[in-house]
Amino acid sequence: QVQLVESGGGLVQAGGSLRLSCAASGRLFSINAMGWYRQAPGKQREFVARITRDGYRIYADPKKGRFIISRDNARNTMFLQMNSLIPEDTAVYYCNAIVAEGKNYWGQGTQVTVSS
Repeated sequence: QVQLVESGGGLVQAGGSLRLSCAASGRLFSINAMGWYRQAPGKQREFVARITRDGYRIYADPKKGRFIISRDNARNTMFLQMNSLIPEDTAVYYCNAIVAEGKNYWGQGTQVTVSS
């Protein structure tokens, strides 16, 4: 079992920044990759970014460069730095972990609201 707890969401004005955190616990050795997804009202959950065990980063839209995923192995925590936020970034952001057996674990989500 892997437990994930997100934090850092909130209300921010367009152009502002937020840093989301995801604290992992449990069978940490089984985690192959961790990532962020988001779900806006009335829309499907979509991929945002992922970081593998080896530190390889994958982004949904690398050309924009507004979001940066990172991790602190010593604290078993993953981060998503979000810059130049726009109202379209408003969503519930979910932390995800993929373990060796291919199973996915999810956090409870944290709300991000960007006002115009």
